Amino acid sequence: MRKIYAGKTKDVFALDNGNYRLIFKDDVTGENGVIDPGANTVGLSITGIGKKNLMVSVMFFEMLENAGIETHYISADMENAAMDVKPAKSFGKGLEIICRYRATGSFLRRYGSYVKEGDKLNAYVEVTLKDDERGDPLVTVEGLEALGIMSASQFAEIKASTQKISSLIRDLIQKKGLELYDIKLEFGLDDDGKVMLIDEISSGNMRVYKDGKIMEPLDLTAALLAN
Repeated sequence: MRKIYAGKTKDVFALDNGNYRLIFKDDVTGENGVIDPGANTVGLSITGIGKKNLMVSVMFFEMLENAGIETHYISADMENAAMDVKPAKSFGKGLEIICRYRATGSFLRRYGSYVKEGDKLNAYVEVTLKDDERGDPLVTVEGLEALGIMSASQFAEIKASTQKISSLIRDLIQKKGLELYDIKLEFGLDDDGKVMLIDEISSGNMRVYKDGKIMEPLDLTAALLAN
């Protein structure tokens, strides 16, 4: 296999069969030794967290597959922290799709004069461009069309899929006595031009609260993997 991309938390390899292999690292995003899922830099390394993030991702991908939702997931090798996936074409240079159930994080920082921490948002979907240098700017559907990144119909499909996927994940999390505040997803196009869910789904992609307090990613990972 051939290494084609070195990411902050995963490396990507091209396989001879046309698929790709994601190798999950023990690096996590953050600053000054503090974990922050929304950070654009690697903050620290935690032994074994790569395998645990893979385990959580596989759990969610298999749940979504059983629900008939198209994803890039093929199989996983837990021992080597590896996940094989279908090839996918990104929208532009990459987008992050966020589904918000309650006001927190960057949403609260932007719109704090209109909402308070924890206000309900009814599965509000927003899109940011993956651009570390420019702070991952928000973009509207009109902006996506103007920039040639995606059509309005593609956005409508992704919005509906985001809300469906997020609802399934929220239901699973609720069964563990936890509450999903927001979640970040990524989508791409398969070889036939169909939209599918890509990347990973782990504690670093979501904010989850327990008894009104946000859970640290490591605690959330442990809770998600607990029987």
